[in-house]
Amino acid sequence: MTARFISFEGTEGVGKTTAITQLCEYLQQQGQTFIRTREPGGSVFAEKLRELLLAPESQIDDDTELLLMFAARCDHINTVILPALEAGKWVICDRFIDSSIAYQGFGRGYGEKKTLSKIQSLITQFVPKLPDCTLWLDLPVAEGMQRAAKRSTADRFEQEAVAFFNRVHQGYDHQWQHYPERIQRIDASGDVQSVTNRVIAAISAIS
Repeated sequence: MTARFISFEGTEGVGKTTAITQLCEYLQQQGQTFIRTREPGGSVFAEKLRELLLAPESQIDDDTELLLMFAARCDHINTVILPALEAGKWVICDRFIDSSIAYQGFGRGYGEKKTLSKIQSLITQFVPKLPDCTLWLDLPVAEGMQRAAKRSTADRFEQEAVAFFNRVHQGYDHQWQHYPERIQRIDASGDVQSVTNRVIAAISAIS
C-alpha cells in the first residue's frame, strides 16, 4: 500500500487512542512501515508547547493559543511528518488542522468568519501537506464527555463546558460537509471491534 498521511479527529472521549492503536496493529500485520504521532506535539519542540497548551493552570488568550498551536504544528510538519512521508512511511496522526478549525475556530470563535479566516491563512502559509484521509470519529458530545470523565485529571481543554464541545462538534461537521473528499465520518459508537472494522474499511478504500 502506498504510504499515506492519516489524521484522526473528534471531540473528547470518542476513542481516538484506541482506534489509532488498532489501525497501527493492522498496518504492522500488513508489513507497512509507519510512525504514530500527535498534535499538539509530535516533535521535541512541539511537545514542550503541548505542555503549556494543555496545563490546567495555563492562562492563554485565544489568539496566543492559536499561534502556539501553529508554531507546534510547523515544527512537527518539518521535522517529523514530511521526513517520514519522504521515507515512504505512513503517518498516523492524532489530530491535525481540523482540530484548529473545530477547537480554535468554532469552540473559541464560534465559527466567526474573522476567526476562520485567520486559521485558513495560517494553514495556507504553514501547512504544505494535508492528510490524505481524515477520520472523524463521531459520537454524541454528552456520551464522549462521560467517557472522558473516567480518565485521568482533565487538561485545560477537557475542563471546558458542554456548550464549548457542542460548538467543537459543529466545527467538525462543518469540515466534513465542506471537504467530503478528504474527511470520512466514522460512527464511534459500539464496541472496539466494530469501530476498528469501520476504520480499516475506510483506510482500505483509499490504499
